[in-house]
This record gives sequence, C-alpha cells and structure tokens, in this order.
Amino acid sequence: MEGEPKARVGSLRARGVPRYRDSVICGDARSVLQRLPRESVHLAITSPPYNVGIAYSGYADDLTTEEYLAWLKGVWLELKRVLVVGGRFCLNVAPTSIKNFHPLHHDLSRDLRDLGFLMRTEVIWYKQTMGRRTAWGSWKSPANPHIIPSWEYVLVFSKGAWKLPGASSAIDITGPEFQKFSDGFWHIPPERNRKGHPAPFPEELILRLVKFYSYRGNTVLDMFGGTGTVAAVARSLGRHFIHIDASPAYCEQALERVRATSPPAGSERIPVPHRLTRPTPSGD
Repeated sequence: MEGEPKARVGSLRARGVPRYRDSVICGDARSVLQRLPRESVHLAITSPPYNVGIAYSGYADDLTTEEYLAWLKGVWLELKRVLVVGGRFCLNVAPTSIKNFHPLHHDLSRDLRDLGFLMRTEVIWYKQTMGRRTAWGSWKSPANPHIIPSWEYVLVFSKGAWKLPGASSAIDITGPEFQKFSDGFWHIPPERNRKGHPAPFPEELILRLVKFYSYRGNTVLDMFGGTGTVAAVARSLGRHFIHIDASPAYCEQALERVRATSPPAGSERIPVPHRLTRPTPSGD
C-alpha cells in the first residue's frame, strides 16, 4: 500500500512476552496506549501537535480548541494507566500566537491535574530563536508592543506519588549534572537538523530529562514520537523505550535512529528493534 514503510511490520500484543517494549510502533497514540500493560512505563516525554496548522506527516493539526483538548485528555487518561506509581510525565508545550495569545500550557496543566496527576514543576526551555525579529507590534511605544516567545515549557508531573523507587546502582546522573539540571532555566538551542520533521527535540533536552527523572533499566515512552529522538536517547542511556507515532514515514526514520544507537557498557541488554510494529485489531 502506498505510504507503507519498507521495513517488515510486526504486531503489538499486551499478553505474554512484552513486545510493546523496545519497539517503534506505528499507530494512533490513544489506541496504542490502550493495548499497553498497566503500570509498565516509568517516564513519558512528549510534545503533542500544537493545533496551529503545522504540517505534520499523517496528522491534521487544525482541530477546534475544544476538540483538541478533549482528544489529548483521552490520551492523558490512558497514559496515567500505563505509568507506574511515581512515574513521571514531561510535557513540552510552547506559547502559541502573539495577537491572539492562548495559554495552552495552562489548559493542559489544568486537565492533567483534573485527572489526578501531581504537578511537580515547570522547566523554562530557553531557545533564543529571535535572530530575525519583525513582529515588534508598536515599535518603541507602549501602545501595543509584542512579547516574542523565545522559550518553551516542559511541564513535569508524577502519577500517584512523588518518589520513584529504584536501585542506587542504576543512577547515572553525576553531581555536576544534577546541580545544573535542577536549575529550571535550561538554555538549549533548538534542533537544526530536522530530518523531515517540523519540530524535533534537541537531544540535549531529552538527555537531561531522562537522566534527571529515571534510572537505567527504566522504560521511557514517547506517544507522539516523531522521528525518534526520545527513543534513541533513551536507548543510548541504557533505558528501554516505546516509540509511538501515527506516521509510517516518521516511524521508519525513528527505527533507523534507534538502530544506530548503543546502550552504555555495563547496562542491561536493550534489544535492537529489527522491524516496525503495528497494533493488532481489538480482540486479536
């Protein structure tokens, strides 16, 4: 069928051997999450489509605000089910619009707290992307000046408990890293090599979140995985991973990126995925 990835496609089963783990899964985020085992994920990191008309592959980014928030709330509900008690969720979201400012981060944090997530903090990801500014509003005047967002938020939540249990031998963050990452103002340039995706994560952002909020051997999920930054960084740091995206094109790129990474010496075995995975129909 046109648009299908060239790699072989396996199936996802929630029973028996956990094929969901260390997999690049092509499918709808909520539908795939419904098939994952309960309390099987320690850390989720994602940036959902922002609903501002971005040209994602395989997704129409133009829902009404009500439809968009209801759709994401359904995803968050399934995410809560698959997170372990104490598991973390790091949600990257940007301020949207200038003239018609909409505080999307407020809406999302409200919905997640309404679902019972514990809000831990918010990180300011300072991107400094204002090299060529034109939208000043009223230049040198208080009549109607614009603030141009040069930052994004990473909203951090926990499920059910503040503490995530784990062995001290599985900690890999250093003292200087811990000191640096615990300052919630992160100056990280945006990713310049987009690999066909309109808004990929920089690897440094994901490295910080993975090392700060999880142990080696934990499972890290991105349900809007794009071209696979979270999965690739997680594997390179000795974490298991689950990558989900609706676009076969993005999934194929993610598969190649993950296969090009290696876990650190001494970490537990993280299998190399050899094919893309698709969820089986309900009842299979």
